[in-house]
Amino acid sequence: MPLLPEPGAIRTLAAATLVNTLGSGLWMASNALFLTRSVGLSVGRTGLALTLVGLVSLVVSSPVGYLADRLGPRGVAIGGLAAMGLFQAAMVEVRSMGTFLLVAAPMAVFEAAQRAARGAIIGGAVPQDRRVYTRAYLRAVTNVGITVGASVAGIGLTVDTRTAYLCLIVADAATFLLAAAVLTRLAPVPPVPRPESGPRLTALRDRPFVAFVVLDGLLAINFGLLEVALPLWIAERTDAPRWMVSVVFAVNTVSVVLLQVRAARGTDTLAGAARASRRSGFLLLAACLIFPLTAGTRDATTVVLLIVAALVHVAAEMAYSAGGWGISFGLAPDHAHGQYQGTFAMGHQFGQMIAPAAVTTLTLGWGAPGWVILGAGFAVAGCLIPPVVRRAAAQRTAAGEAVAAGG
Repeated sequence: MPLLPEPGAIRTLAAATLVNTLGSGLWMASNALFLTRSVGLSVGRTGLALTLVGLVSLVVSSPVGYLADRLGPRGVAIGGLAAMGLFQAAMVEVRSMGTFLLVAAPMAVFEAAQRAARGAIIGGAVPQDRRVYTRAYLRAVTNVGITVGASVAGIGLTVDTRTAYLCLIVADAATFLLAAAVLTRLAPVPPVPRPESGPRLTALRDRPFVAFVVLDGLLAINFGLLEVALPLWIAERTDAPRWMVSVVFAVNTVSVVLLQVRAARGTDTLAGAARASRRSGFLLLAACLIFPLTAGTRDATTVVLLIVAALVHVAAEMAYSAGGWGISFGLAPDHAHGQYQGTFAMGHQFGQMIAPAAVTTLTLGWGAPGWVILGAGFAVAGCLIPPVVRRAAAQRTAAGEAVAAGG
């Protein structure tokens, strides 16, 4: 992956992403401990609060994407980031679950808005054959930013005082404001007027696209393997040392930084992107067949199998991401990139919301049979995406021909 993309929209988006994800790493590493150890919430109430915030983001994703199309994505992205910075700064006053939700729920709305707007910026300011590359490059940058931010957050977590947590919050707030300032360097992306006829929220009425979003969301459960199931599996079901959890995370992070752009090659067409999604499903099945073997191995064999499975899993993750980007851009009408990107994000959010319960129940609760069931589910979801995409593409071709005939 080149160190810097060409000057212009991609480089500006990369700079803003790096700044923003540095703050994201600070917050992701510290939010649960801030709420439990500083605010005083129980683990259960913390989980409930974070789930409710996630639901808010999921519900508003498509409508705020529509607004990004109508108002202009550059302004929505800048405004969303600036508002998030202000609300994150207000987090220093949080002392209960109620005040947390009063701050975090509006933040979730603005976060969904700037995320959809970023997709619309890519759709409007980046040439079609560079859109998937841009998303791949930004994901690599995201992994760098989050890793550095989470490492810095370790200082505050070690100090473990309210003052330390508040310093992390203020630093995160500053990154939102700085990222917004960086985006002002982007050339304006003009708003797109809505079609004269038809519903406003077209993405939610686009059945083939919604079917793809659901299937993509099921594949997104794979992130729960890395974040939830594997740390518990390694600690409780294998004889591997606990530090293998960090090794598995490092394999994932480094692979994405170095290889995500390469893995996205060939996914800038609908057919290529659909094949990548299908490939992701089979790779996830393979990973789910390797991981449970480690419950019956010892010493170096266990370590080697964990690393091999982690490599297979991250290959699946990169194919999943690239396939989803190619399909979401390829199926979005030119007047609705923000709305379609917002709707596309709903599947990923839903998958990540159900992932903790799904992966822990199947892998830790059912053991090897659960791993097999989970892997088979991934393979089935991946295999269903190509026919769904073909149907969606055929529907768009037919609609275009009808418009041409009518004109």
